[in-house]
Amino acid sequence: MKLAFRLTQDIVYVGLGVAIAIIFSKFNAVSELLEILGSVELASFLGGIFFTSLFTIAPASVLLVELASYGDPISVAIFGALGAVVGDMILFVFVRDRLSEDIMTFVRAGFKRVHFHTVHRRMFRWILPLLGAFFIALPFPNEFGIMLLGLSHMKTRYIIPLSFLMNFIGVLLVIAVGNLAR
Repeated sequence: MKLAFRLTQDIVYVGLGVAIAIIFSKFNAVSELLEILGSVELASFLGGIFFTSLFTIAPASVLLVELASYGDPISVAIFGALGAVVGDMILFVFVRDRLSEDIMTFVRAGFKRVHFHTVHRRMFRWILPLLGAFFIALPFPNEFGIMLLGLSHMKTRYIIPLSFLMNFIGVLLVIAVGNLAR
């Protein structure tokens, strides 16, 4: 019962994020944001921070795509990726947050016979970081990728450059798809 309520609450938050994305695109809020912040780079950095979370990825994606039309797409991707690293580090510190608990509840319920101590076997030590990096590069929320990196016990000094590279690729993908959709 408690899990169902939390999932419903999460769905509402995602819906709010999508609504904010629609408002960004319909009411030209990006130009207003640029007037307030004064630079495409700072706006890209802030958009990147919000690019990592399930609840804020929709408005952040719209923001980053729109910012690419105001400035250089590579610059937007670089500063967006830097912001996403900050967002990923926040997620990494709180990798045991509600969403991770919800995901692990589903994983455990679906795979009761799987022993989770297998994560520590040699095969999983290199598969988990690769899967985590893959999920971070996708233009989807990074929580699952960060959770996999956390499960792999990867050191923070490796996660930061990996997060930057994968988020740079992810932001470029979003910008490219956004420009194709125009």
